[in-house]
Amino acid sequence: MTFRASFCDPFKSDIIEYGVVESDKIMEAFDRVPWTDLLTKMQNAKESEIHYSPSLEIENITNNNGLSLSALDGGEWYIFYKRPKKVKILFGLIERMNDNYVTEIHGQTEKDAKECLEALIKNELEFLDKKVK
Repeated sequence: MTFRASFCDPFKSDIIEYGVVESDKIMEAFDRVPWTDLLTKMQNAKESEIHYSPSLEIENITNNNGLSLSALDGGEWYIFYKRPKKVKILFGLIERMNDNYVTEIHGQTEKDAKECLEALIKNELEFLDKKVK
C-alpha cells in the first residue's frame, strides 16, 4: 500500500506536504512531531499567529482511506476518518458514492490516535468504521 502524508504546523499558513511515505515510516513520522512543544508554544502565542491545531494527515492512496490526527491542549486528540462510502440522500431514496465521507471523534488520547493510525496502516478498516463514528 502507498501512503501520502502532510502536516499542519500551527504557525505556518501552508500545509506541509511530505508526499509518499512508506508504511513502516508512518509511526516514526507521528513520533517525530513535537506535539507537546507545539501545544506549549501555542499557549504563549497570539491568536492571530495560530493557523491550525498541530495535525498529521495520512492517506492510503490505494483505497482513499485516511486519518487526520489533531492534538489539542490538555492531551486531548481529535481523530478524523475519511473514506469513500455509499450514502443515502433524499430521505433514503437514492444511494450515491461520497468519495470524501468524513466522521470524527473528540476526547481521545494519544494512545487512541496511535491505535487508529496502526489500523490504517494495517488496512483494518472495520476497526476504524467502529471507532470513528
